[in-house]
Amino acid sequence: MIQKKHTTFAPRSSFINFFNRSYERLAMVKIANIELPEFPLLLAPMEDVSDPPFRMLCKEHGADLMYTEFISSEGLIRDAAKSLQKLDIFEYERPIGIQIFGSDIETMEQCARIIERVQPDLLDINYGCPVHKVACKGAGAGILKDIDKMVRMTEAVVKATSLPVTVKTRLGWDDQSKNILEVAERLQDIGIQALTIHGRTRVQMYKGSADWTLIAKVKENPRIKIPIFGNGDIDSPEKALEYKNRYGVDGIMIGRASIGYPWIFNEIKHYLKTGEKLPPPTLAERASAARKHFEFSVKWKGEKLGVLEMRRHYTNYFKGFPHFKNDRMELVTLMEPEAIVSKLVEIGGKEYV
Repeated sequence: MIQKKHTTFAPRSSFINFFNRSYERLAMVKIANIELPEFPLLLAPMEDVSDPPFRMLCKEHGADLMYTEFISSEGLIRDAAKSLQKLDIFEYERPIGIQIFGSDIETMEQCARIIERVQPDLLDINYGCPVHKVACKGAGAGILKDIDKMVRMTEAVVKATSLPVTVKTRLGWDDQSKNILEVAERLQDIGIQALTIHGRTRVQMYKGSADWTLIAKVKENPRIKIPIFGNGDIDSPEKALEYKNRYGVDGIMIGRASIGYPWIFNEIKHYLKTGEKLPPPTLAERASAARKHFEFSVKWKGEKLGVLEMRRHYTNYFKGFPHFKNDRMELVTLMEPEAIVSKLVEIGGKEYV
């Protein structure tokens, strides 16, 4: 007599959960061994903006990968205090990258070795900053005039560190030299682990609209295996979804739209997942965020610098609220931290208290 073999089936929910977990792992974006969620949102490195107090709020509101302000390789080698302070990172910020810029290959190598001691999750090279004081020295976007040097410098940095190396750059120097397709292949070939592309040339600076069509062509190139992130003009959940679908990038980097509005990360995530828009932050929520930002700034930078450097942020936190002008004038003239905190509590109203 043949005995029937009894098979015990797992509940349907177990199969579904297993499938979902497997799909999530397959959908992850990886930079070397750094695992990011599907279609990650990156906080751009912004001079005098992307410091620890601002990054704290962006992390709290959904940023998946953040970068420090860019650091001058020459300043770091000289032990310049401002450059050294930018190396401060905190465990809750991970994964986080430190971004460097410079025009001398040997100095960039030394800088990479110094940064490795701080143990960020990755090291990013800035080949995109268009401001004159950087570009005129052949650093940032200035190196887009010499792609061979860009490749040599990148390869030197890759060899100088065990950290994953990524790059942020632009389409090219001007409309006649949009060479990002060649640049992407050459940088991948010498070992970078991800590439972020701002959809403008250096000559454009931040004017006009970002052109993502070349970013899409880089992503569509069958030779390109590393993650490609797009950057430029993403300022709403609707645009994030449109660009995700139209250009096929692995994720997006958000810069100016997050200044004074860290909520944009979770707003985009919610919209991508549900198709519904979250309500905008209330006045009380904005005041609370501004207060957190201010208190951390004072703690990290010291009272005087924390008070002064926070002044540039108030207009952004309360943008669109009528009759804020008088409150802003008071915030930018007060010098005592306690008085500033009291003013922010007052602005937030009873809901905040």
